[in-house]
Amino acid sequence: MGSTTVEFTNPATSSLLEIVKARRTYYDLKGESPVSDDVIERIVHDSVLHVPSSFNTQTSRMVLLLKEEHKKVWDIAIAAMEDLVAAGHVPKEMYENHTKPKLNKFKDAYGTVLFFVDFESLAAIKEKFPTYADKFDPFAVESTAMSQYLVWLALEAEGLGANLQHYSPLVDERITKTWNLPASWKLDAQLVFGTPNSEPQEKAFAPLEDRFKVFGK
Repeated sequence: MGSTTVEFTNPATSSLLEIVKARRTYYDLKGESPVSDDVIERIVHDSVLHVPSSFNTQTSRMVLLLKEEHKKVWDIAIAAMEDLVAAGHVPKEMYENHTKPKLNKFKDAYGTVLFFVDFESLAAIKEKFPTYADKFDPFAVESTAMSQYLVWLALEAEGLGANLQHYSPLVDERITKTWNLPASWKLDAQLVFGTPNSEPQEKAFAPLEDRFKVFGK
């Protein structure tokens, strides 16, 4: 199937899949953007509004940080890691040679999108549907994952590169305090973005026959 030419009835399908194929992880980013802040804001705004959630619970929360506000996230991460070094939980040499340079690369980018889940907002739906009560938290995580992917794709389509990071719970308390966010918002991921400064690494694919099957064709 992968080598077979397929004609889609809607050209938008082909365009969408080309964006999916082109999306890569970029770690080497400049603190610049080829598009306006309004364009970036609209991407995140539309993701908050339109990405689906189970039972329309709308549990995803997002914060867009640009320029100097973006840098604060990675100052927080650096401080958190230095606390771990001071406490003897992380070797100083590893931090200085590997972790700190990586965090400074994130700081050098243009912006960060913080993705949260408000699990407390699920209380009513859990009570209404007790049979599925233990499923709603995982469903909420699935919804924010879809938001992360959509924002990543859209930013890449606009000429930006990005990488997805997970520094919770090390940075959670300081992020909540810095931007005065509700305590019920639980941080899930941080999407760092900016103008690519170099090409991404080659992407390898595991054998598709081990991961994809078709029946009834």
